[in-house]
Amino acid sequence: MNASDFLLFAFATLMLNLTPGADMIYVATRSTTQGIKAGIVSALGIAGGCLIHTLAAVLGLSVLIAKSAVAFNIVKFLGVGYLCYLGITALLDKSHLSTNSKVEVIPLKKIFWQGVYTNTLNPKVALFFLAFLPQFAHVEAENFKWQILFLGVWFNLSGTLVNGLVAVVFGKAGNYFNKLPNFARLQNKITGLMMIGLGAYLAFAKKANS
Repeated sequence: MNASDFLLFAFATLMLNLTPGADMIYVATRSTTQGIKAGIVSALGIAGGCLIHTLAAVLGLSVLIAKSAVAFNIVKFLGVGYLCYLGITALLDKSHLSTNSKVEVIPLKKIFWQGVYTNTLNPKVALFFLAFLPQFAHVEAENFKWQILFLGVWFNLSGTLVNGLVAVVFGKAGNYFNKLPNFARLQNKITGLMMIGLGAYLAFAKKANS
């Protein structure tokens, strides 16, 4: 992996992690209802779930490339299509980030494991990891699986830092952000355009290098 690939990945990762989604809403809700500490614990639980997805992606993709390089390349091209699909979905999404729903006040330990279970058992997260991470790894390299592991850990670290910030912000001013429904919609539009552009770029790069 060269520096330009990593910088593109780091930028895309940051934008995706800034997009309001199920994980961010969970953290924001916990922070608003139980305070900053509960929000941070929930973010760490989500990070644990993402780590499981990362390890599963490393194992699954390593097995796939060992069996067939052609099959792996097919997965990469399907991944480009999936990224574009996610981008279009984000553009059409009219939902907004809201923490107004009431949630049960539970112990921090349970909040952590709830975050782990919720993220681990979400098939959309698993599918995203399988579609996103291979786009930035070089299949011909001997350290391919370590590239996937590094990319997954970086994505997880970025997401945890963002969710930690969300915990602090919503723990202090959650009610204010609930009054800004257009905030999440604007972010969805920006992320949708970015994902479509990223998918198009990756598709063009593959065609140019083929």
